[in-house]
Amino acid sequence: MSLATYSFENGIATIVINNPPQNRLSKDLMFEFAGMLEQLKNTQGLRGVFLRSEGPDFSFGGDITPWLDREDEQTRQESDAAIMICNAFEDLPVPVVVAIQGRCAGGGLEMALRADVLVAAEDASFSHPEKTIGVFTLLGGVQRVADRVGRTRAMKWALTAEAVSAQEALDAGLITQLVPQAELLSACDEWLAQLSTGPTLAHTAHKKLLRAWSNGGVKAADNLMTDMAVDIFKSEDARNAIEGAIKAFLAGEERPTFEFNGK
Repeated sequence: MSLATYSFENGIATIVINNPPQNRLSKDLMFEFAGMLEQLKNTQGLRGVFLRSEGPDFSFGGDITPWLDREDEQTRQESDAAIMICNAFEDLPVPVVVAIQGRCAGGGLEMALRADVLVAAEDASFSHPEKTIGVFTLLGGVQRVADRVGRTRAMKWALTAEAVSAQEALDAGLITQLVPQAELLSACDEWLAQLSTGPTLAHTAHKKLLRAWSNGGVKAADNLMTDMAVDIFKSEDARNAIEGAIKAFLAGEERPTFEFNGK
């Protein structure tokens, strides 16, 4: 049985995790996920990605049951593979939206943090339970929490393994939006509708700049901007929209809403 499904419609790729009862990120699930990421590389007209999971919880994290039986080299290989998959997800050039319900813990949280827009239901909670089994956040979670909400809070959550409520996560800046549970998918649909008709190359540029800022600060992002500006002004979307904006300005009219083709 497949542990995840992939679909593509109107420029949006949707990946749905379905590994009951806790949507654990098992080796088999990660293998399927990697295949879907490869498929995304060859998807023409991709303008956004949506990740969600079935069931009451987003994900409890990694499947710990085989960990004690691994030799050092196997641990190294599987760890490298999991991190590479997560990095590939994080490095997707288009915006990624994730829907989060119930528990989002351990590797599940670390996967969700690789997205750009995190929409959570009111019943969602977030935690680093790793300390309860004597390990650290194996997929880069603590540093990504720090990137979003600061070192002090990231260390606190890692030290305590506390369950952070969706409201606290929103107030801290960990997530993008908090909605009633019944409205989770419709709220994500609104984001995806914007992405499917928006200026995809501009979104890609903002994502690239923020990644550069996370890795190297403002200076690192600034160093990319000139070449990126040359590229964006060559795009069909920018040229058509700028032409329309100039016409509206010269005519003394309000700037119209433009249609973007993602090119």
